[in-house]
Amino acid sequence: MAEKTIPLLPCQTIQPVVDFYTALGFEVTFVQRSPNPFAVVERGDIGLQFFGMKKYEPSQSYSTCYVLTDDVDGLYEAFRAGLKAAYGRIPSRGIPRIGPLKDMSYGVRQFLMTDPGGNCVRVGQPTSEDPSHRPAPEETFARALHNATLFADSKEDPAGAAKIIDRVLALDGERPTPAQLVRLLVLRGDVAGRLGDETTAVSALKKAAAVRLSGEERRSVSGELERLQDLTGAEPQLEV
Repeated sequence: MAEKTIPLLPCQTIQPVVDFYTALGFEVTFVQRSPNPFAVVERGDIGLQFFGMKKYEPSQSYSTCYVLTDDVDGLYEAFRAGLKAAYGRIPSRGIPRIGPLKDMSYGVRQFLMTDPGGNCVRVGQPTSEDPSHRPAPEETFARALHNATLFADSKEDPAGAAKIIDRVLALDGERPTPAQLVRLLVLRGDVAGRLGDETTAVSALKKAAAVRLSGEERRSVSGELERLQDLTGAEPQLEV
């Protein structure tokens, strides 16, 4: 027997969702305008279906699904390129948006994207056969980053992530390394933007862009620098 599961996800209107997935390289295989708005999009073995609800509010959505792939890096780059071509930029906050590609502490490398319907599509590639959460690091700032990342990009609790980062950066007598500081500030700016706190977002990202990094440090935070560019177009300075 061969079975297949296809997520059926809500949206307020069909066309913006169809346009979004077309930009990602999906083929629109079916669209129905009435009596009930409905659409089907496919990309290889990925199939998603959508239904319209006039009173649906995308910003309040809890709808989500997970896409497993054996080339998450390739999909990530393809999706970013498609969105930039369609929108003139890579949407990194608000709705729709695409998040950073990260190695999570439970054995997957993944990114999250939110479509115009407010649906969160998680795209990931297993990096371990053990799906259990790894223990948090003992070092203060590594531990804070570990926990804040889980809150922001797994639990989808940006407020919780913000509290963790604010608390650790306010500690007396302990300071993060430049690379740790960039990681924490970029994540803080990211979650502030998700929360609609533009003042904090601008402040955190400006501080991240001002951190002086050596060449080795820059390479170690290449993912965060890419995210910083997505969010602001700025980069930290290179220390020579």
